[in-house]
Amino acid sequence: MTLRINMWSSPRNLSTALMYSWRQRGDTTVVDEPLYAYYLHSTRRSHPGDAEVIASQQTNGDAVVADVLLADYATPVVFFKQMAKHLLTLDRGFLGAGANILLTREPREMLSSLQVQLPDVTIDDTGFTELLSILDGLVAAGNEPIVIDSTTLLRNPRSVLTQLCERLNLDFDDAMLTWPAGPKPEDGVWAKHWYDRVWQSTGWEPYVPKDAELNEAAAAVLPEAQAAYDRLAEYAINI
Repeated sequence: MTLRINMWSSPRNLSTALMYSWRQRGDTTVVDEPLYAYYLHSTRRSHPGDAEVIASQQTNGDAVVADVLLADYATPVVFFKQMAKHLLTLDRGFLGAGANILLTREPREMLSSLQVQLPDVTIDDTGFTELLSILDGLVAAGNEPIVIDSTTLLRNPRSVLTQLCERLNLDFDDAMLTWPAGPKPEDGVWAKHWYDRVWQSTGWEPYVPKDAELNEAAAAVLPEAQAAYDRLAEYAINI
């Protein structure tokens, strides 16, 4: 039976690095943001390369769930890198078909990075509302949420990934600590706009605090994002 892992994230949270980490496992297939075109087509939000993204994937969210998220895979594990905001109004029944990981990041650092691509950033762009909704659903169902803070992950990737694998009833694989530089076959067509930094990496790099100024739009988002992050952090894996 296939273990389906949906990793729900805000943007600029090391989500691509985590996908590359799981890609190194011999038992895992990775899928890059299968709901991205559905999100862009539905919201008409302006993103870098948005027309190319929409042309590259199905825009019917229900079809993506049936044909990608619930499809058969040759490997015993499939890892879906997901942006939480891509859920929109989809029926979330498919979340019960596998495990769900919530990836978060200190919001000032996240926003300072996101504002580069989206200078008019809003709270909707962060996905924090959807992350909290998924969290509430897991708690209401009596499940212990699996939350990863990207800063903690960088400070001790072996510890966090080992604990994550234990929570998923999988063995940790040392291969998850490194990956080859450059683009990967699984990357979406949007990678050239967003993945330049991770393409230069070959593994988890030491955490370096960011001290960037927020523009007016990002600064307005910060208080609500901070409140959401604080709640998610209550469930985060510790080292």
